[in-house]
Amino acid sequence: MSEVQLIARHRMRAGTENEVLPLVEQLADAARTEPGNLAFEIYRGMRDPTTYVLLERYTSREALTAHRASPHFQQIVIEQLVPLLADRVVEEFDAPAVEAE
Repeated sequence: MSEVQLIARHRMRAGTENEVLPLVEQLADAARTEPGNLAFEIYRGMRDPTTYVLLERYTSREALTAHRASPHFQQIVIEQLVPLLADRVVEEFDAPAVEAE
């Protein structure tokens, strides 16, 4: 079974940084506790500080589906975060699971 790598590219609406960034931290903290989450990293744009990228990795497509159905995703992302964004692009990739040596 393949793991899933997700890359979410977000651009905040001007002046919303003080609202958005704490929400993103809350989302990361909650997502990292999910049983199917392998990684959740946040990177802020160097050239454009209104942008950030979320690099998320899940054990399976089912784990990603469970993440999106979770109460914290619905409350933080859908209800609070999305209305504060100017742009949101999400890419999903199958990633072969790496076996321990």
